[in-house]
Amino acid sequence: MRTGVRLGVDVGTVRIGVASCDRDGLIATPIETVRRGKGDLRRIGMLVTEYDAIEIVLGLPRSLDGKEHAAAVHARAFGADLARFVAPCPVRLVDERLSTTVAARGMRASGVSSRAARPAIDQAAAMVILQDALDAERRAGEPPGEVLTVTDE
Repeated sequence: MRTGVRLGVDVGTVRIGVASCDRDGLIATPIETVRRGKGDLRRIGMLVTEYDAIEIVLGLPRSLDGKEHAAAVHARAFGADLARFVAPCPVRLVDERLSTTVAARGMRASGVSSRAARPAIDQAAAMVILQDALDAERRAGEPPGEVLTVTDE
């Protein structure tokens, strides 16, 4: 298992949930919800610096059958922009099927209303994405997903 802080990112059309893990890659915790739009890449870049992150783990929403549809295309495009912005910090796409559903279910079980919890759900989804990636890396001995390559465009 690699050591170093990673940031987990759950990108949506309105908000971006962000989580981080400890240096040993054991536990993911929610840290912030970033508003989508002007300045979102800059804010995530600041978090990369603040946390001295070795990698960003970005959720790639696939359908239950594993296919990529509009949301995945959107996440890939955001990931490409983010990879260019935070280079040389790598951005890794990982399967995030049902992460928001799991996060929302956990919030409801805690008695938090879904309307009030929307920003927290985004953070919790980022935490689920990151924790799943950490657990997969620990099991397999190598990081899951695919690293986005920065291209000069």
